[in-house]
Amino acid sequence: MAKRKEEAPAPGSPAWMATFGDLMNLLLCFFVLLFSMSSVDAQKFELIAASFSQTFSVLSGGASAIGDGMLVSNGVSQLNELSEYINSMGATASEQGLDSMGENTSESDTESELKEQYEQEQLKEAEMLAEQIQEAVEEQNIDKEVDVNFTSQYVLLTMNGALLFDSGHAEIREDAYPLLQKVARILERYAKHTIEVEGHTDNVPISGGKFENNDVLSSYRALSVFNYILDNTNLEPANIKHSGRGEYLPIADNSTPEGRAKNRRVEIKIFHALSAE
Repeated sequence: MAKRKEEAPAPGSPAWMATFGDLMNLLLCFFVLLFSMSSVDAQKFELIAASFSQTFSVLSGGASAIGDGMLVSNGVSQLNELSEYINSMGATASEQGLDSMGENTSESDTESELKEQYEQEQLKEAEMLAEQIQEAVEEQNIDKEVDVNFTSQYVLLTMNGALLFDSGHAEIREDAYPLLQKVARILERYAKHTIEVEGHTDNVPISGGKFENNDVLSSYRALSVFNYILDNTNLEPANIKHSGRGEYLPIADNSTPEGRAKNRRVEIKIFHALSAE
């Protein structure tokens, strides 16, 4: 029987090199992806990770960090930070709340939570500032003439208009100067804050006099207090503003004399560092 002739090996590279080349391409793509995330957008990274999980079934089990060193040499990210992203984002698309278009359906919930947390921080900041100002008001012995309140945006100092102005006038009464001087000293402590002076009136129409309506009267009263503060402090004019709000923001019932007296007021708002004035 004739001996079978052995076939010559097929020309070209060995089969293992094709697998090795694919592996190198994948590693190259991986490090290019890391480099492209020099500044990581957490929300976009969530979408990318969940998309990979849904399409290729990767990252489903999370990962573990390898040391704490910086990737490459340009401060892209730390491996432990990347691990946190993978662990938190490596679930399946359904677990991440992605719809058929690849959009995160829980995005609005996350934004609402972040907004609520920020508002809580604002309120906490305003409360701390209000406590400081209340102590300063008591130190100046004007706590009976000045009410201190606060919102999430600012601390509010309220002074009765009858203490500062005669009826229908916008010139500050001389006996109100000591009160305003003490208020000005308090404001100087917060020179870097934005300060707003607002004038308010009741809803009784003005008849005669130099002011045609309550809007104009409230504006001039706010301007008078604004000018007094600037003249008696070292505050920067750029940090102070004034406005007249007329009768449109009452704090009491205008149908009674007591309510109208409360509505005739001057308010000074001190905005804190986290406010969006």
